Amino acid sequence: MLSHRSAAALWRIGSEDRGTEITARTASPRRRPGLHVYRRPTLAGRNITSREDIPVTGIVQTLVDLAATLKPQAVERAVNEADRLGLISPPALRVALEVHRCEPGVKPLRTLLDRRTFRLTRSELERYFLPLTKRAGLPLPLTKQRVNGFEVDFYWPDLGFVVETDGLQYHRTPAEQAQDRLRDQAHTAAGMTQLRFTHEQVRYEPDHVLAVLIRTVTWIRDAPARSARGRAAVDP
Repeated sequence: MLSHRSAAALWRIGSEDRGTEITARTASPRRRPGLHVYRRPTLAGRNITSREDIPVTGIVQTLVDLAATLKPQAVERAVNEADRLGLISPPALRVALEVHRCEPGVKPLRTLLDRRTFRLTRSELERYFLPLTKRAGLPLPLTKQRVNGFEVDFYWPDLGFVVETDGLQYHRTPAEQAQDRLRDQAHTAAGMTQLRFTHEQVRYEPDHVLAVLIRTVTWIRDAPARSARGRAAVDP
């Protein structure tokens, strides 16, 4: 059956970029010209299916195989695409990994799923985020305040600046996504500056968060000077 990148191409979650890859449930050492053959005599029948009348590893097995052979960014793209196409959701994939626990791709795939659904507690979030705001030259923010009709995570009223944090990237419901858009639109319409970070970024990518905070705060504080220069340019 097709497997690895060839299976991903058939499932439309990836591309076949180094020839055809197949899995054979045999220990035979025979070679086939033009084929990259994985010999897995113990591959369970439940992990094999067909698509367009072509034998292929199932979507879970395909993602596990990709995670064992590709870089994390490529695996994440495949997981996102499988989710978008309705092949399997990340929560369902996490559960399905239980029967694959001894396979080499399971650990990196679990790590990816854990990172993308990573959520800090409120106290942990503040413990990681507040020192970054201090390093960016910001005063201590207000937290859990209602601004423009919405409760916000971090708020600097003197700067008109709001930071929101998202704890779950995968599978935000349509209602949650609509609420996020309304929230962002309300802040923009009120002339405020807003940023949105994931909990994963706050915990694992603090240098990126700090750099964005510094650039944004500099932009906010330079706004009066930019406005004055603009008025001077149009004065007769």
